[in-house]
Amino acid sequence: MSGLSEGALLALPWLFEFWALPHQLPPLGDWKSWVILGGRGAGKTRAGAEWVRAVVEGATPEAPGQARRIALLGETYDQVREVMVFGESGILASSPPDRRPVWEATRRCLVWPNGATAQAFSAQEPEALRGPQFDAAWADELAKWRRAEEAWDMLQFALRLGDHPQQVITTTPRNVGALKAILNNPSTVVTHAPTEANRAYLAQSFLEEVTARYGGTRLGRQELEGVLLEDVEGALWTTAALEAARIDVLPPLDRIVVALDPAVTAGAGSDACGIVVAGAVTRGPVQDWRAYVLEDATLRGRPTDWARAGVAAMERWGAERLVAEVNQGGDLIESVIRQIDPLIPFRALRAARGKSLRAEPVAALYEQGRVRHLRAARLGALEDQMCRMTVAGYRGPGSPDRLDALVWAMTELMIAPAAQWRRPQVRGL
Repeated sequence: MSGLSEGALLALPWLFEFWALPHQLPPLGDWKSWVILGGRGAGKTRAGAEWVRAVVEGATPEAPGQARRIALLGETYDQVREVMVFGESGILASSPPDRRPVWEATRRCLVWPNGATAQAFSAQEPEALRGPQFDAAWADELAKWRRAEEAWDMLQFALRLGDHPQQVITTTPRNVGALKAILNNPSTVVTHAPTEANRAYLAQSFLEEVTARYGGTRLGRQELEGVLLEDVEGALWTTAALEAARIDVLPPLDRIVVALDPAVTAGAGSDACGIVVAGAVTRGPVQDWRAYVLEDATLRGRPTDWARAGVAAMERWGAERLVAEVNQGGDLIESVIRQIDPLIPFRALRAARGKSLRAEPVAALYEQGRVRHLRAARLGALEDQMCRMTVAGYRGPGSPDRLDALVWAMTELMIAPAAQWRRPQVRGL
């Protein structure tokens, strides 16, 4: 710093390349669309505003830049004005005094000293994009636009000036068709960052609160980690339903089990061994029984690795039984487990039906509000698999190992005992 001139020191706050995080800098290459996916507060808005600056500004305040006419497209006009233009990370706050544009409210337009303009549009009014034309565009929070496909299509027709018009999309990901279509386009590049990446500019109390409440959950993976999660059409579970099933405090539990869906092979390409811990309150009539998912300890490793992990989970939770599917491994499964603990209470389970058929009764328990997820358990990866299971089968990569273990846990705790409870008792004469 001591070697910088006074002018360089004064300019330093406005040199975004010096301060930017990696996901906030434009990728190299001849791209058409740059999608910045990030968690809440990951710095997406600042990245979009700085990109607009970069394409508008020239070598001097009056010199022309790469782009002359820019479209600013948000969910509503208010969102464009309050977030993209006047926000703390918006265009005005990011611009140095000698290059700061002027907001002309009647035109809904920013005007730079070099004559470049940026016009504000609402995604709720796609037809307003008929007629205008641009050489650059910034679209903010596209994943929550109600008319996303229409607005995006109209923007593409309007982006027709210059040698190579480009656009930036800043958004927290959601499972919407318009965003997935953009991501699948060969001319699209993507940068990504979680909320945590921008922690230096966020309140510590905010980070602590949202991490404690949503960390490790499916919603947290979307809103904090910036991961695009898909609810498959016809899935037995949805994100909304799983969020509604979350609790913070456990009641006294009558039973706890550890369920395994063993992987009989080991190696980099092998399936993981699903390990799920669940408990239940089984006092009173069967319709009053409730189950609670306590932990997902799934791992990939050798048979002795997952056997140790299953035994350790039992000790951690004081579980009364370990159950495991033995369709593939047969007696080997129990043999491996008893190498770790010869006296462990173990039950072998055999699947007589396919995965989706076994999962349906468990999904019905959730629909009845009889299964809860412990928030602190961080069950996001398990919930991803749940939201990809349909009546026609699993619609995700690999095997639903975590979900299979959950199904076996619920079968042991709820479904099999309930069937026994309902079975008529035959008395001898």
